Amino acid sequence: MPEGTPAGPPEGTSTARVGGTVDVGGLALTRVGFGAMQLERLEGDRDAAVTLLRRAVELGVNHVDTAQFYGNGFVNEVIRDAFGDDDGVTVVSKVGATPDPGGRIPLRLAQRPEELRAGVEDNLRSLGLDRIPVVNLRRADSGPGLRAEGDQVVGLDDQLAVMTALRDEGKIGAIGLSAVSLETVRRALPVGVVCVQNSYSLVSRQDEELLRLCVEQGIAWVPFFPLGGSFPGLPKVTDTPEVLEAAKSLDVSPAQIGLAWLLHHTPNTILIPGTADPAHLEANVAVGSLRLDAATLRSLDAVESRTGDIILD
Repeated sequence: MPEGTPAGPPEGTSTARVGGTVDVGGLALTRVGFGAMQLERLEGDRDAAVTLLRRAVELGVNHVDTAQFYGNGFVNEVIRDAFGDDDGVTVVSKVGATPDPGGRIPLRLAQRPEELRAGVEDNLRSLGLDRIPVVNLRRADSGPGLRAEGDQVVGLDDQLAVMTALRDEGKIGAIGLSAVSLETVRRALPVGVVCVQNSYSLVSRQDEELLRLCVEQGIAWVPFFPLGGSFPGLPKVTDTPEVLEAAKSLDVSPAQIGLAWLLHHTPNTILIPGTADPAHLEANVAVGSLRLDAATLRSLDAVESRTGDIILD
């Protein structure tokens, strides 16, 4: 399993196909990566999951986004099985939640410093790594998602202290943040944040000021729920008339238009779309080479942001 040293895609592929690269803590990560969460759907067919990951690398992808709480460790184990030391694949994981198979949703928050440390250790074991190149601290500052209560309301300084200690110990390479506010990112800047993962899409642009800060600071922006609509009540990019018109004009899918807009919007954006389907994977990777003309971009930029905030409790 690779440790995550800077590497390009396999010989014979082109970074242009995946949109070029963005520097993330010294790692040249392709602008289209692979979000591994949906591999949970292949739990009954591990070989298919491994094959899908290998196909992503063949297409030029050089990083995967994962977490121990994806499939209660199954997804990490598949990543461990799929890649070897020579594959040049960077693994980005996250802590701040833990599996909860019997819960209404299959995870719960795990925000206390000792839980963050345990989360890193669990990721190391299931991934078969001695060091995880990038680990995101998943907080609960912004939605949609869970909100911290009781002993899960933990100060940022205490969390950053344990994350920094883990980095100093060599167990993680760099620190990212997820589900965070503008103020949280500002406070965390001194520790050296390399990426921010927040819910963001063409139709939910509530974090525009935070995105500008990330551009200014050279921090990678990694939107999750990039097409919206992941919870009932959230607007969907693929229902937007301007997106449908652009898709028809360019003969691509509305989802590809929504993803391509994100890549065009700022140069520090990295996509981590997930899928359990090989054809869908190829469509996602193709977004890296999809060019939107000036008129199309003006039309999409003018789409109204219809922010929703769904809280799970």
